[in-house]
Amino acid sequence: MNYTQELNEAIEAADEALYYLNKARQDLLSARNWGIFDIFGGGMIATFIKRNKMSKAKSYVIDARESLMKLKNELDDIDDVIEFDLDMDDFLSFADYFFDNSFFSDLMVQGRINNARSKILEAIDNVKLIKEELQEELRNLY
Repeated sequence: MNYTQELNEAIEAADEALYYLNKARQDLLSARNWGIFDIFGGGMIATFIKRNKMSKAKSYVIDARESLMKLKNELDDIDDVIEFDLDMDDFLSFADYFFDNSFFSDLMVQGRINNARSKILEAIDNVKLIKEELQEELRNLY
């Protein structure tokens, strides 16, 4: 496989990861808003919608995790030429922590939603930077 093709595959993997990370970010933003409403007396409907948004975000985070692993593998293929710093350990441990623990109160849920959004935004920024470097490298080939 040639270098240009490897770069294109890494860019595609970055796009896929960004898609899922952005979808998770959107659902967590919605969950946060419903959570605020829930804290101030939103009732069972607000709780249901908030939990539904969190469940959808969890699904996107799982997909994002797989996409980030795929991106990491693609970056390993071209690592001899460009060095990338894709520190996924923090994001992956956050994903495990966020979704494996039980929730005790609405305020705790809000804290976790905000923490999740923060981690996802960090991951989005990191993947965007990597994608920009890949695209620059691809442009330099021509």
